[in-house]
Amino acid sequence: MIPRLPRRRPAAVVLPLSAALALTVVGGTADGASAHRGHDGPAGRVVSTATLPDLPLAAFSNAMIPGSVADDRGIDLGGIGSDLFPAERRGEYWTVTDRGPNGQIEIGKDKRRTFPVPGFDPAIVKIRVAGGRIQVLKTLPITTSRGTPVTGLPNQPGRDEAPYAYDASTPLPYDPNGLDTEGIVRDRDGGFWLVDEYGPSLVHVSAKGRVLARHVPKGLKLTGADYPVVESLPAIFLKRKINRGFEGLALLPGGDLVLGLQSPLLNPDEAAGKESRTTRLLRFSPRENRVTAEYAYRFDPVGTVEPGQTKTSELKLSALVALGGDRLLVQERTDKAARLYEVRLRRSADILDSVWDAPATRPGLEQLDDPAAARVPVLRKDLVIDLNTVKGVPGKIEGIAVEGSSTLVLLNDNDFGMTDGPGAFDARGRLIDSGVETTLVEVRLNRPVR
Repeated sequence: MIPRLPRRRPAAVVLPLSAALALTVVGGTADGASAHRGHDGPAGRVVSTATLPDLPLAAFSNAMIPGSVADDRGIDLGGIGSDLFPAERRGEYWTVTDRGPNGQIEIGKDKRRTFPVPGFDPAIVKIRVAGGRIQVLKTLPITTSRGTPVTGLPNQPGRDEAPYAYDASTPLPYDPNGLDTEGIVRDRDGGFWLVDEYGPSLVHVSAKGRVLARHVPKGLKLTGADYPVVESLPAIFLKRKINRGFEGLALLPGGDLVLGLQSPLLNPDEAAGKESRTTRLLRFSPRENRVTAEYAYRFDPVGTVEPGQTKTSELKLSALVALGGDRLLVQERTDKAARLYEVRLRRSADILDSVWDAPATRPGLEQLDDPAAARVPVLRKDLVIDLNTVKGVPGKIEGIAVEGSSTLVLLNDNDFGMTDGPGAFDARGRLIDSGVETTLVEVRLNRPVR
């Protein structure tokens, strides 16, 4: 048995949710081993490719919110590959941008986070794939309760990176409304759920793009936001690594949500988190407005995911896709490589409110070299496909959907064509584009996944 901490009943929060979102209870196995399905050679092939045409970011932003961007510094729309969720018609998808164009520049010993287009507002973007092109069908700016842009700027001094203008010399203000949006699903009411890296948080958004509630870890104490902030997530998630909060999000058939933490928590400290291969998933019930389960997920060694890579901290969990019942598709990646695994969420793997949620536990979950030996029920996983073996798949895939029973739809995050360092912009302050396009590919698998 896993020792449990006393459970506290969350404060009631009334949100406009459909009664059709029913709770289903599932769990996970107690084995973190990675099994292979016996593939010989590539487990799939690319059958179609489409790219997003150049669209100036100012034109895109000002069409949603007039006057929001005066100067886009030559940057085109990008970053829509943060996630992918099937829309009503085949070939159409809901996507979401992240916080917008950003980079890092070293000033002395200080690495400064830059926001060259601070007026950019994260957006939900509906796309269609036709004739090798990605067409933008609809855009929804993410706004506060009053309809003002949330922006993509960091929230809190001392917890988030300080924001600067494109040249890293002019400080920008923090914004408690700011969101670094990542995963997206659409619920039966037509609204959306997103995950965010800053809090990290789970964000409920109306069909018109307004934030209805933002669920954050207990003890975050975020003040000044112009929408409801609910401290409903385990406090241990306050230890998220900067820029490595929630990135994956899945909608289970019964209506529950599964949130994936991009990187291991800095638990109990930065050194432990940097070297750890254990991250966490949360299960959230929209019907009850609370977390109902938590799972430990174990990455493969970084050299397995990206041959030749030695930095464990390069491992990231990005996309989650519900496959039916209690089954999930989980993506492990670096910026250059990715592998997809199937996991089954079982009740026996739930570690919510156990000793592993207590910051005082030593060693902490992230410090364990072999969690299974410490009787931690790590989710068992089966390799579905190594995308490194499939010719034509772009790097930094973050958006994944499944069409039918055996077709993967993959969308990359091109980071708005930005790179880090002072060479990202020319002497006139215009972007020197990386040349990486927003690209969507379809991969036909050799065997069905659902």
